[in-house]
Amino acid sequence: MSTELTSDPTVIEFDVRTDEMLVNMGPQHPSTHGVLRLVLRTDGEVVSEVTPHLGYLHRCAEKIGENVTPIQFIPYTDRMDYLAAMNMNLGFSLAVEKLAGLKVPEKARVIRVLIAELNRIASHLVGMGAYGLDLGSFSPFLYAFREREHILDLFEDVCGARLTYSYLTIGGAHDDLPPGWTARCRKFLDYFKPRVNEYHALLTNNHIFVKRTAGIGVLSKETALSYGCTGAVLRGSLDRTKGDPDWDLRKTEPYSGYEEYTFDVPIPPFEEAPADAVIGDCWHRFYVRMKEVVQSVRIAEQALAKYDALHAEGERVKAELGPEASKDPKGPAAAKLAELMRTRYAHRVEPPRHLPAGECYVETECPRGQMGFHVVGRPSKENVPLRVRARSSCFCNLSVIPELCRGCLVADIPAIVGSIDIVMGEIDR
Repeated sequence: MSTELTSDPTVIEFDVRTDEMLVNMGPQHPSTHGVLRLVLRTDGEVVSEVTPHLGYLHRCAEKIGENVTPIQFIPYTDRMDYLAAMNMNLGFSLAVEKLAGLKVPEKARVIRVLIAELNRIASHLVGMGAYGLDLGSFSPFLYAFREREHILDLFEDVCGARLTYSYLTIGGAHDDLPPGWTARCRKFLDYFKPRVNEYHALLTNNHIFVKRTAGIGVLSKETALSYGCTGAVLRGSLDRTKGDPDWDLRKTEPYSGYEEYTFDVPIPPFEEAPADAVIGDCWHRFYVRMKEVVQSVRIAEQALAKYDALHAEGERVKAELGPEASKDPKGPAAAKLAELMRTRYAHRVEPPRHLPAGECYVETECPRGQMGFHVVGRPSKENVPLRVRARSSCFCNLSVIPELCRGCLVADIPAIVGSIDIVMGEIDR
């Protein structure tokens, strides 16, 4: 202030104070990623408290599961995490198979791994592109959806659907992969791998993106564990140099044959991290997902090789044993062929007609974290479960939002919520 103004007795200096306000962000706000309502308690631009209110999306899915047969419930799991519907199908199918003591053929397990990893890539592409939109960058969204369209085309070839599939089902996969599909999938993966560097150039290393995410929304490992966070939200807060494990169910508690695949679990610290980035911040959560995309490509390539070998081997076995089995359907050749198909070469086996009494719980590593299904069979011989419950990864991940947003700026809310990468369908179930 100039000397003339300060000496003028009519000029009075005072602090500009604001009243505390309650501001609704959502449920129609684009960066809340669905029907999520956030109530912000603000003093100016500083947020003192955030309360997330669940929306009303796909209600009563669990209660529906207690009134239909497991095979009829598969389409409802599609609607939970509708960006990773294949992974939802797989989790519920594994739970029912565990309860029924059903063993899935090796070929079906390979198909499941291949399809689940492709869906993981597609899901992370949506997360990356939408996160760019949240922070004001439009181009990454277009790039991400360009590649995602290729994956959806492959899924459409497999099952006829592009978003909700009901393809990975109880006993295996609904259909075998169509002829020529593996060659098209390999062609896509070869095309896709160089594209990842484009995403890093557009977003990961973008100066504005780094400023909006590095050091923002820092989630400590202790807080993540206390809230039950899983997936990239938890892994982004771990520190390999402190002895933190590779916490990924595909490694720690493998299912569907994941123990036979070679891949790494991305855990900080990362050499590529910006100087301002802190382990557990928004940038690290985002970068873990980008690294997981590369590992999913590795797994998918291994699954393609396994599938082609099994398919060729199965065709040879059918050619050798088929003629004799058709002549004598009750002979040893027919029995041997049926056994080999049931344990190794079929894409699916029929589930039992009735669920046994008892209960089981299975968790799988989905793109947003550990998704668990709890299924309880009735004491009587029925095929409708007594209880069905889902442990949602997004529900626990969302619950940590008030901790992360306390003391941040209003402009940081989209960055923090977007880094959690939630899908409301599995939260309000």
